[in-house]
Amino acid sequence: MKRKLMQFMQGRYGVDSFGRALVGATMLFLIISLFARTNWFYVLALALMVYSYFRVFSRNHAKRYAENQRYLALTASIRRKFSSFKRTMAQRKTHHIYHCPGCKQKIRVPRGKGRIAITCPKCRHEFIKNS
Repeated sequence: MKRKLMQFMQGRYGVDSFGRALVGATMLFLIISLFARTNWFYVLALALMVYSYFRVFSRNHAKRYAENQRYLALTASIRRKFSSFKRTMAQRKTHHIYHCPGCKQKIRVPRGKGRIAITCPKCRHEFIKNS
């Protein structure tokens, strides 16, 4: 059984970031269709599901790759902001993050050092904070 599936998927495009986003949107529209009084959300979810399966089983790698690159370019700023927020939250346990009063540059200072003088690396403005 596994061998037949592997033979069938040979040369197919498979799942990528855009495909995962399509499946997520499909699930969202299916959940909305449970509570909505119209069937439009269900029809839209069904169309997205068909399109996501079409992409997974497609053999046209160039077009699927181009679609994925367009999706990644459109969502790059959102993913970058989310990644930055996630990194900041992970560093909060070991560091304070202050903004320079002169140029608003973010400055990361280790926790537990007491009252320290911080010099901004960008504008050389010096200010005092507790770490």
